[in-house]
Amino acid sequence: MKINVELKETKKFNKHYKFCIGSGHAPLALRKDYCEQLKFIHDTLGIERVRFHGIFSDDMNVVRKLSDIIPVPGSDRFKDINFSRCGEVYDNVLAAGMKPLVELSFMPKHLAKNLNQHVMFYYGSESYSCMPKDDDEWSAFIKDFIHFLIDRYGKKEVESWLFEVWNEPDLIVFFGGSMEDYFHLYEITVKAIKSVDSNILVGGPSTSGSKWINEFLEFVHKNNLPLDFITTHQYAGDPIGNIDGNNLELKEEKPSVSPFANPDLLKNVESGSILEGLRNVFIDKSEIKDIRNDSIIINSRQTRNVIGNLPLYYTEWNENATFSAYTNDTRKVPAFIVMTSLKIADTIDGSSLWCFSDIFEELHMFHEEFHGGFGLLTHNGIPKPSYYGMRMLSSIGDERYVLPDTEGEITYGVFKNGDEVEVLLTRQNMKNLKLDPICVEFKLNKAFSKASFEAITEESGNPLAIYEAMGKPKYLTKSDVETIKSQSMVVQKNLELLNDGSTTKFKLSLFVNDIYLVRLK
Repeated sequence: MKINVELKETKKFNKHYKFCIGSGHAPLALRKDYCEQLKFIHDTLGIERVRFHGIFSDDMNVVRKLSDIIPVPGSDRFKDINFSRCGEVYDNVLAAGMKPLVELSFMPKHLAKNLNQHVMFYYGSESYSCMPKDDDEWSAFIKDFIHFLIDRYGKKEVESWLFEVWNEPDLIVFFGGSMEDYFHLYEITVKAIKSVDSNILVGGPSTSGSKWINEFLEFVHKNNLPLDFITTHQYAGDPIGNIDGNNLELKEEKPSVSPFANPDLLKNVESGSILEGLRNVFIDKSEIKDIRNDSIIINSRQTRNVIGNLPLYYTEWNENATFSAYTNDTRKVPAFIVMTSLKIADTIDGSSLWCFSDIFEELHMFHEEFHGGFGLLTHNGIPKPSYYGMRMLSSIGDERYVLPDTEGEITYGVFKNGDEVEVLLTRQNMKNLKLDPICVEFKLNKAFSKASFEAITEESGNPLAIYEAMGKPKYLTKSDVETIKSQSMVVQKNLELLNDGSTTKFKLSLFVNDIYLVRLK
């Protein structure tokens, strides 16, 4: 395959992926290892914000009654609202050099309308997924929270944060109400925040699969409500929301039901570890079905057309929402991240990849170092292929040459970075297929004297292979961790050039989901 490029016009490249990164839930930010990894992500990738669930969940102790401690007669009348633990979490975020993207979730027990509605994936009875039982009580609670933040961090600092109302209210696993319920929740919440400080930025609807955008905008405009930005989410394959493609224009939705209602789900599955069982519950559909790879590309364009000039943030996205999928630890994920990041840069304002670390307890905190978590880093801080893909994206220049971005199976971008030209390319595929390599010959209309490259391949940036060669030990020693890190590190190597004085050629051989970053001087 030959790709000829003319280095002429450039434009500013939007590094939207530096806007934010996802995480687990709020109390994790009280852990030393979490904070160290968060700072590492900020310092090496330049990511500006972090977003997590559950700042109001009961394990944050924001609303407590005496009856929670000593259930004596009359103790239910004594109540504290205490945001101290929230402050400790945000202190650690700021100490890492980042700002929080504040997801206002979930419902404290003592404010909840329906105590039978829990967030399915999180913390047992510690998290409620319903509407507040009293609008005025909820509004007063939100006002107190905003006052607390301003008193602790100052008006200017808090006004530099973003506040997002809830998480994926279209999915029963996160919200037990209807679309109309969520819209009402947004209304009373945004009014409460703006009554304290009209300059604080608030948005939503934080839906899965780019849904509810039209209806949300109509509701906001009809009721003359503040709306500073739009947030939504998109994955290529999603076992919960059944999101495999283009959803923005769907006008009718099937009722949301639990995906675990089938009594025969594990009937014929051999007993084993929790991870082995979970992988039979959350099937990695991307390896067994032909799932399209352009959902976020198409839906973000449609969303942009609908919302006009409002800032558009995809506050969760990734190749696969299937937690525990084996391929989450392979180079398939960064190939998708690189391909998508190059193609949506002109459409969205910012994005938040899900997520930065396997220090993450959605469903379960796994002991296996490589268990198909969403993190860029394992729970011992080993960089995964997705980390190296993000590092490539973060390091490229801020000026992008105006060129096509696709040639056959190859997606690429060409960038100007000082006196260097950089070529980032991948052979992205939604399945890890064992196909023959494609030989790519790149020709540029400029003479370069030397070049180097970094690569994510089977042999480079592949810590999973080293871990498996070790016999997949249940517990890693510090020495094991350092061995895997050093042997899987992506390093820079020299690349042979063909230079005729006016043009330059180089050749690369790409297997499926290989990624290369070439730097030419």
